[in-house]
Amino acid sequence: MNRVGIILAGGYGTRLRPVTNAISKHLIPIHDKPMIFYPLSILMLMKIKKIFIVVTDNDYKQYEKLLGNGSNYGISIKYIFQEKPLGIADGLFKCKEFVKKNRICLILGDNIFYGSNLKLNFSNISNSKKNTIIGYRVSKPENYGVINFNKKGKLISIVEKPKNPKSNYVVPGIYFYENNVFDYLKKIKPSKRNELEITDLNNLLIKNKKLNCKIFGRGYAWLDAGTFDDLLETSRMISTIESRQNLKIGCLEEIALNNKWINRNQILKNINNLKDTSYGKYLQELIR
Repeated sequence: MNRVGIILAGGYGTRLRPVTNAISKHLIPIHDKPMIFYPLSILMLMKIKKIFIVVTDNDYKQYEKLLGNGSNYGISIKYIFQEKPLGIADGLFKCKEFVKKNRICLILGDNIFYGSNLKLNFSNISNSKKNTIIGYRVSKPENYGVINFNKKGKLISIVEKPKNPKSNYVVPGIYFYENNVFDYLKKIKPSKRNELEITDLNNLLIKNKKLNCKIFGRGYAWLDAGTFDDLLETSRMISTIESRQNLKIGCLEEIALNNKWINRNQILKNINNLKDTSYGKYLQELIR
């Protein structure tokens, strides 16, 4: 059974207005690449080739113009419509008929991960046959879904934005699910916000002893670009790392080339639309 990828790129991006009155949040640039390149690159690093992107009707054409059907990167992209932002779990449910019997990696379109062993750790999780979430330590857990452990370190619950967090570990926006997650998804009900909450789904899995937690410790960076300050901080981080190392983060062509999904000729075709840009110049150096 293969694993497919789902990127949630719907929603209104209300915290980024007025910019998001004209453009989808997940197409806003992070340094020199659209935001969605970063979660898409994570899926590609795990060698997931079949990817569904959940978008709104209004934003669909923008994504299609940017990414097409994925063939430029040796992958398959299909767009799934979520007309109203009814929650992460709702976006997942919209993909049910297309996922078929495959396992799933669900990632939010504004989540950015970086670390030296990121590919290995994510690939190990992806290759395991377990529902898995990531635990990541933050300084202000009250802004996220907080993971609660018992005295033995066992996962016992997730509490969304608690006033008094019981731990500093939170759930980043990436989730690894087995296909039977849809059976559990049918059992959860809309919250007071009239959304299907991913935290409710994860707590149901915990209750049934069907969810594991993998802690990501020091040496990893996780950022969600939900505010203008987040955008600035993330762009600065990406810019600093890339300028110091002369290596791109989230370069789709480079990952596809390393995976042997595309060849030099395909990169040359992609460069035609990227002349005189830092991204295009990087691709030119890549195939010299």
